[in-house]
Amino acid sequence: MAEKAGFLTPGGDGPGHVRRHPALALWYDAKARAALIQLAFVIGFAALAAMAFLDVRDNMQARGIATDFSFLGKVAGFDINQSLIPYSAASTYGRAFVVGLLNTCLVGALGLIFATIIGFSVGFARLSKNWIVARCAMAYVETLRNVPLLLQLLFWYNAVLKPLPPPRESLELPFGLFLNNRGLFAPEPVFGGGAVWILLAALVSCLGAIALRSMPARRKFGSDRAAFLSGVAAALLLVLPLAAFVIAGNPIDFVRPELRGFNFSGGVRLLPEFVALVLGLSLYTGAFIAEIVRAGVEAVPRGQREAAAALGLSAPDANRLIIAPQAMRLIIPLLTSQYLNLIKNSSLAVFIGYPDLVQIFAGTVLNQTGAAVQVIVITMAVYLAISLLASLAMNLYARRFALKER
Repeated sequence: MAEKAGFLTPGGDGPGHVRRHPALALWYDAKARAALIQLAFVIGFAALAAMAFLDVRDNMQARGIATDFSFLGKVAGFDINQSLIPYSAASTYGRAFVVGLLNTCLVGALGLIFATIIGFSVGFARLSKNWIVARCAMAYVETLRNVPLLLQLLFWYNAVLKPLPPPRESLELPFGLFLNNRGLFAPEPVFGGGAVWILLAALVSCLGAIALRSMPARRKFGSDRAAFLSGVAAALLLVLPLAAFVIAGNPIDFVRPELRGFNFSGGVRLLPEFVALVLGLSLYTGAFIAEIVRAGVEAVPRGQREAAAALGLSAPDANRLIIAPQAMRLIIPLLTSQYLNLIKNSSLAVFIGYPDLVQIFAGTVLNQTGAAVQVIVITMAVYLAISLLASLAMNLYARRFALKER
């Protein structure tokens, strides 16, 4: 039978025992079989990707479209109304890409900060025992998270910022701020030589505060001394930079915006498109973060508070030491998703005219060069890299609240 089938060979340790053919030994090994199947899948996927790449390249070459990235070194020939680095129409497409990338990162960073502050504030407000505060927070959440983000951006830009008065009739705000239909004008900081010492003092104070508040150092002391170390750590964050500021002799000056003619001169100008985008992203994402915070806190069993009270912990200590760490384990994964959504939603800036990566690179540069494949691939790769870096940072932060098994 073995010779006829070709799968089994006679022999072995006893009567009736058969031995599998050596050529099929790997297939009958579960781990080896799984590895072979995965290898075949990878090879097949790579073959399909290579075929698609070659087909796209041949079609582009047949139509006279460049398939390389040499267009990045050519002169752009267009201006950008907001740039964090020097840029002019004589700059290259590569520099225009950097300008769009920096504008996108600026919006994303400010949006994450403001959305986090708004979200946690509204989330705790929803848990307030004050009926009015809780209901106002609920109205904010239910209103903003159920209206499409694009409509909110258009509302802030067209209905709120565009109708503002002209520069001569600007709204004067505290701290030297002026708001009009051309943007928000703020004092521009000018740093002297002593600013380096302030930055070094701030860095040293941050490192010292982290060291004092670290768990290995605090385990050596009782609760009273641990609280004292927390106070010292907080004082370090203020005392050292303030001392460096005084010793350096006020090395930071501010250039205030001044009205000259029909517009302001000096200071920093924030475009209406930029203000509308940051405002819309922050308020919209903050509504979702507020619900995440509320759900995370309410998910902690009520018995944890009762146990903390039985141990003699005050309400602030119970929230800080017992409730918050458990709630953060539930909040951080969902919070990461909202952060990623905010970063990707910043691409909606193209609808209100803010010069972000999509408008500059995937819009103007693509239309002028015709290198659609290269431009779109680069743009997608940038958003993927930013999202992966943000996810990695949040995962590293989540380890602080992870359960430590013995």
